[in-house]
Amino acid sequence: MPVDSPRLLLVAHGSRDPRFAATARRVTASVASAMPGVDVELAYLDLNEPTIGEAIERSGDCVVVPLLFAEGFHSKIDLPAIIAEHSLPGRRVVQTPVIGSHPLARALADRLAEAGLCDGDGVLLCAVGSSDAGADRHVRHRAIELSTLLHRPVEVVFATKLGSGEHELLSAVRRLKATGARRIALSPYFLSAGLLTERVDTALDRLCPDALVAGPLGAHPDVVSAVTDLYADAAGFGPASDGRADELVPEGLRSC
Repeated sequence: MPVDSPRLLLVAHGSRDPRFAATARRVTASVASAMPGVDVELAYLDLNEPTIGEAIERSGDCVVVPLLFAEGFHSKIDLPAIIAEHSLPGRRVVQTPVIGSHPLARALADRLAEAGLCDGDGVLLCAVGSSDAGADRHVRHRAIELSTLLHRPVEVVFATKLGSGEHELLSAVRRLKATGARRIALSPYFLSAGLLTERVDTALDRLCPDALVAGPLGAHPDVVSAVTDLYADAAGFGPASDGRADELVPEGLRSC
């Protein structure tokens, strides 16, 4: 990268769960390692420090990359308002699309393989859930990509919309069982483990005690590639990744 490269500000949502901040720091370290010569800083929308507004005020030109998986209220309304409020005259602040705008189905498949996904497992993709219908549609599109990659049905549940008596979760599990799934495998479309992932884990454990639970995406190479590509595009350097995220060849699946 050129010596005058703008600072990269990674902005995460924030959480009271310490695991979230620890994961966000690991992602930041992986991105910094992949981008020598670029000043990389982590900031938060809420609940953790520093806030993105504080980080913008002490930065020169910078590129803001949201560590979010779908375009919703935070990326469309909240973050642009913060940038407008805290940007100083003469400084260029560019917000990129969310990291979920890049291919991440392979990353989800890798986490499932690491957890021990078998041929007969039915996959349940879990995301936060949003008041923005477009954000939820994005998650469903990602489920279709994962289904195509794994050659099996993938159902979607939202951690904030499990329904009364967890009806939505129960219905999704029943649909997977109806397709012949011998076991349910949970695929968290989350950056980090936390209270919301635990809510789904606990509910699923009551329904399917033998369920397989994959890890969150964290600092997966495709997450890092999404950040570096978004930064490079915004800074005018062109795509930076090696294209790995576009490979649709899952590895490590077990015939069990």
